[in-house]
Amino acid sequence: EAGVALLKGLKAIGFSTVVATPHMRPGMFENDRAALERAYARMQPILAAEVGLPEVFLASEHWFDDTVYARLRAGEGLPYPAKPGARLRGVLVEMNPQGFPPQLPRTFVELRRKGLFPVIAHPERYQPVWKDDGCLDPLLDAGARLLLDICSIVGKYGRAPQRAAEKLLEDEAYEAACSDAHKPEDLDDVAHAV
Repeated sequence: EAGVALLKGLKAIGFSTVVATPHMRPGMFENDRAALERAYARMQPILAAEVGLPEVFLASEHWFDDTVYARLRAGEGLPYPAKPGARLRGVLVEMNPQGFPPQLPRTFVELRRKGLFPVIAHPERYQPVWKDDGCLDPLLDAGARLLLDICSIVGKYGRAPQRAAEKLLEDEAYEAACSDAHKPEDLDDVAHAV
């Protein structure tokens, strides 16, 4: 019921397509590709019975540690749906908000060799970006793209992420934006941000 309510609310705000990106984060969210695909398949009859919902696809928000990176390299992650004719697929990644691993640009280049380009979830919420968004340049040079959590621009996560989001928006650094809505109660913030 919560999933359907969330989708109805996103449709009312203006979303025609939703890509569900449940977390894949060992030790916190013990999801893997197979479990997420099973849950998505179980939801399909429920979604089909509803009228007027957005189109729904499945991907994952991958916590970028050694375990999940190995899954991505082995083809066991859940990238965004492939666009027709696209050579690469986007894969949503999230890191520790306190800092980026030192070898991250090289790791991102290796992902590209596997046919994936990293999409960094909510870069405005990473503490190094608050001080100097130039820290993202090596990641962008390695092929990463940035995904704005639109609720950042209305201060949901505090003033520092809001300022960082405003600056990155002004610099046209984002590839796309997302709701980052996890439950129907998030819809008011999403609507306000839109």
